[in-house]
Amino acid sequence: MELEKLKAIRESAKMTYQQVADSAGLTKEHYWMIENGKRNLSYQNAVKIAMVFDKEPDDIFLPRELTKTELEVTR
Repeated sequence: MELEKLKAIRESAKMTYQQVADSAGLTKEHYWMIENGKRNLSYQNAVKIAMVFDKEPDDIFLPRELTKTELEVTR
């Protein structure tokens, strides 16, 4: 999971842990633990967090774009 990307997105949006947590319906502590890799991320929370930044969960949490070959294998 790309947690560095999540932190960079939050910082570029000039948002605090508390602001993201409030917008996503999470506690500050829960969000902090997600961003710092101390807690597993559920799909539901990934969607909530992505919505805060007007992004898709895959844009934030996947480590990179899948190559064309990888996409064909997964089909």
